[in-house]
Amino acid sequence: MTQAPPPPFDPSRPPLIEGFQPGAFQRREEGFADKFLRKTRENPLVPVGCLGTAGVLTYGLICFKRGNTHQSQIMMRARILAQGFTVAALVVGVVVTALKPKK
Repeated sequence: MTQAPPPPFDPSRPPLIEGFQPGAFQRREEGFADKFLRKTRENPLVPVGCLGTAGVLTYGLICFKRGNTHQSQIMMRARILAQGFTVAALVVGVVVTALKPKK
């Protein structure tokens, strides 16, 4: 008994599989807001560090504009510390994610 060759593959009409419902496993496209919220839940220290860095930078620039150079220098040093905190939070988040077992 010889088998007939399989029918030609047509990408516009994928083969039907018994028991499979088309669209059952489709994922919804993740938007910017959804991705931002998911990443914030995974590593909440990064947004805190970013906001801290932006706040210290803004206050330092305000002090510089007002002529308070001593306070401005202190704020620029604090900005470096806040940036270091943010980078450290990013590194810790990457390491934790890499060590997390896959599902």
